[in-house]
Amino acid sequence: MNNLVSTQWLADHLGQAGLAIVDASRHHFEPERNSAAEYEDAHIPGAVFLDLVSLVDANSPIENTLPTKEQFTRRMRELGIDHDQRIIIYDDSIVKTATRAWFMFRLFGLENVAVLDGGIAKWKAEGRSLTNVVEVRTPGAFEAVVNDALLKNKADILANIREKNFQHVDGRGAAHFSGQDADPHPEVASGHVPGSINVPFWDLYNADGTLKDTTELRALFDGAGVDLSQPVTTSCGSGVVACALALALGQLGKDDVALYDGSWTEWGADPALPKVKS
Repeated sequence: MNNLVSTQWLADHLGQAGLAIVDASRHHFEPERNSAAEYEDAHIPGAVFLDLVSLVDANSPIENTLPTKEQFTRRMRELGIDHDQRIIIYDDSIVKTATRAWFMFRLFGLENVAVLDGGIAKWKAEGRSLTNVVEVRTPGAFEAVVNDALLKNKADILANIREKNFQHVDGRGAAHFSGQDADPHPEVASGHVPGSINVPFWDLYNADGTLKDTTELRALFDGAGVDLSQPVTTSCGSGVVACALALALGQLGKDDVALYDGSWTEWGADPALPKVKS
């Protein structure tokens, strides 16, 4: 399954009927940046702004939780996005937020979706066209349908420590995974879920922000001890870069990959749950 398109592909298809381009930038660790303002200043022609900052479940006690089905339905209707379109998502984020949007779209039933490899940074570096004209699309009639197989919760992760029904791959950096570095949230313990495997998400990418090729990705997961013939659930700090792991695994042909959306923010904050430092 190819979850990526190149900048050349997108340049060749700009303006094509049935194409929807989505700016999914969000700057989690760069508070001085404003993704909405950056979109308004310069974006790929035809792109709409997803606004991931507001596309979360505000009623959840866990930060950055996936939106409800109703929220996602409303947002897609507002943006004029529907099942019959080819959807290309990009970002300008160090944590690859386009992959979070890619996962979200698939979770809610939009299958014809891909990420722009290298994002808008590569697009700009190649001198391709930009605009400050805000795209206005005709509101649609999209209705979300949730694919529950793509999600795991805290109870699933706890049970899996004993049952080992799937592999749990954590995309945080090695120092946070091992517990050497404290979690940025003071109420969250350090360490990782017992039995989980560490594949830092940035190891998936080349220096120019493009995803490594399938040979390199396969070697990376194999080297970390991930059995690519078995199901995988990904996690990270708050469910964002875990989606980059899911996309990379999809590039290797895996369709049995789920997300633990609560990730370490939820797990590490619960004193009753087991944690390991190493």
